[in-house]
Amino acid sequence: MTRTLPFRPTFAPRFTYAAWMLAALAACHGTSSGSSGPQTNALPAFVAGSVRITSYDGNTDDLLTAGLGKTGIGSSTAPAFANPSSPTAAELRRLAIWSNYRALVDMSANGGYGRFWGPNVDLNGNDTLGEGKIAGTEYLAYADDGSGTQNVSLLVQVPASFDANHPCIVTATSSGSRGVYGAISAAGEWGLKRGCAVAYTDKGTGNGAHELATDTVTLIDGTVASASAAGRLSLFTANVPAATLATFNQTFPYRYAFKHAHSQQNPEQSWGKDTLEAVQFAYWALNQQFAPVVAGSQHGVRYQPGSVTTIAASVSNGGGASIEAAEEDTQGWITAVVVGEPQVNVAMNAGTQVQEGGAPISAAGKPLADYMTLANLLEPCAAAASQLATAPYLSGLPLATTQSIRSARCASLAAGGVISGGDLQSQAASALAQLHAAGYESDSDFLQAPMWDSQAVPAVAVTYANAYTRASVTDNLCAFSFGATSATGATGAAGVAPAVSPMSTVFGLGNGVPPTDGINLVYNNGSAGAADHRLATSDASYTGALCLRQLWTNGNATMAASVAAIRVNGDLHGKPAIIVQGRSDALVPVNHASRAYLAQNSFAEGKRSQLSFYEVTNGQHFDASLPIAGFDTRFIPVHYYNLQALNLMWNHLKSGAPLPPSQVVRTVPRGGTPGQAPALTTANLPAIAADPGANVISVNGGVVNVPQ
Repeated sequence: MTRTLPFRPTFAPRFTYAAWMLAALAACHGTSSGSSGPQTNALPAFVAGSVRITSYDGNTDDLLTAGLGKTGIGSSTAPAFANPSSPTAAELRRLAIWSNYRALVDMSANGGYGRFWGPNVDLNGNDTLGEGKIAGTEYLAYADDGSGTQNVSLLVQVPASFDANHPCIVTATSSGSRGVYGAISAAGEWGLKRGCAVAYTDKGTGNGAHELATDTVTLIDGTVASASAAGRLSLFTANVPAATLATFNQTFPYRYAFKHAHSQQNPEQSWGKDTLEAVQFAYWALNQQFAPVVAGSQHGVRYQPGSVTTIAASVSNGGGASIEAAEEDTQGWITAVVVGEPQVNVAMNAGTQVQEGGAPISAAGKPLADYMTLANLLEPCAAAASQLATAPYLSGLPLATTQSIRSARCASLAAGGVISGGDLQSQAASALAQLHAAGYESDSDFLQAPMWDSQAVPAVAVTYANAYTRASVTDNLCAFSFGATSATGATGAAGVAPAVSPMSTVFGLGNGVPPTDGINLVYNNGSAGAADHRLATSDASYTGALCLRQLWTNGNATMAASVAAIRVNGDLHGKPAIIVQGRSDALVPVNHASRAYLAQNSFAEGKRSQLSFYEVTNGQHFDASLPIAGFDTRFIPVHYYNLQALNLMWNHLKSGAPLPPSQVVRTVPRGGTPGQAPALTTANLPAIAADPGANVISVNGGVVNVPQ
């Protein structure tokens, strides 16, 4: 059952941060001028428009699996639509939950789905929950600054098992550029099983697409409309005048604008605030549901700011957003932090240092704009190194084509003076050495190829460069665009009409960056015209990749200012916190993320710090890749340790159990034949130790030393 509650005037203005915090506090306290009566539960000032409230019975539909249960979520077959050309909001929600759940965890039985995690697995790791459906209520709304152009999605799930007398909230800020359900398996599942309300937000990057040729946009529930009909209700509409758009469509047909890349708002600078707003929206929802009626139909205020145990949790840049929220929170909204592989841009103070085995590492604390554009430039060449010949292969291209791309990229890099060497192997060794010098661990070497082949690194490099330079979709930054292409072949040519518009399913299947739901990364200046960026030129659009790199190295002023605005300072205000990350992470290098943050936190908080960092050997960024041949034999699931960390934090908050100190957790790969690795067992996954002995990570005055 869905109902919509219209509250105060739509699009109330947002204020400065200080004024906003005061307004939010007042809203949660339910104050009103001249009133001495009981407090009423006022909707926070940042909520724009109406709130959609939907109840789920836990049978036909539910919070965690959208009615699919453990079996349906585990199925590789996507849930279908009754009318494929016009799916309903409920069908799109089901598809979004199915795809987002599967995007972040290993779904194979041998890898642990249904045994170590999954809807059927209880908080103690036992298979006791059947299909794992969870009844409860969802609250969905936009947060906005009054312009109707931000429209950050906020979603709160309140399970039927919520204990009003022992309330708790877990945040599940979306990872990557995903939609609002983007962290449902990473943090949402644990929170719902714990009986906590889960506060989600898409942090202003959510999967909002604009099909420019038809001027079609996405709405908050995934359904679509024309941009003119949607107006301020659009999840994202590109800011392009009509005449300019018409000209652009003629020159660059069948292109798409995405919110993270093309909103021109550098949404990352607000990720902490977005996460805090999700928490405050959850307070409002809990008061609506559990506070008594005090004035007519108005509910009172049962939960005051800071009175609900709240864990800021998520992974990747959702984890980074949780850290930012905890740093910005000075009012006690957040009790503790538990994040995995956080993408953070750390402002390292002079004197902070990361060591490994007692020796300073080559680089730490570089921002994403730096290391991602470098990786995008060098990885196709580094992947040609002979010692990486058995690296997992993820490209949809023929292997011979990929090998040709690697050779051509090495030749272009050498001709440009970026790397040295007169033959392929010496050039590849030079590229790999530069990545090591830039802070990439040798443990991540075997992932340099699949990170580029899978297009994770190119997509992130292009998306964030657009965001940081506040580029319009019509700018075609560095000659890249997002568009429909022909089936992969000789060119993967762009400018072709998609057989079926992706807009009907982009909310459910899309991830906010190309390639997604049939929309690919296009290089416009290809040898034979615009094409898939890997095929547009023999060296995989080297000139475009070099352009992206030079935006950073040449000091593009807008990019520099945007990166400065997103830096974190390491001050968690004494909140207990856990960070988990895999040492082999090749997307967000551990030296620039968790290790750097631990060092800066030690400098910023000193003895007040309650941060523990657990570095997991053989752990990498994408657990969903673990069933793939070569991943299965070499790498273990970091998600397993994220769940351990959440349980450790819960026990710390509720019973005072001490958090284990920072340490290296030395896992055991499954081994075996690639694609046929033996089943994962606890023998592969040693517990986080109360006394790690020689594996302890020492932290003192801004200097971190990680055992090799």
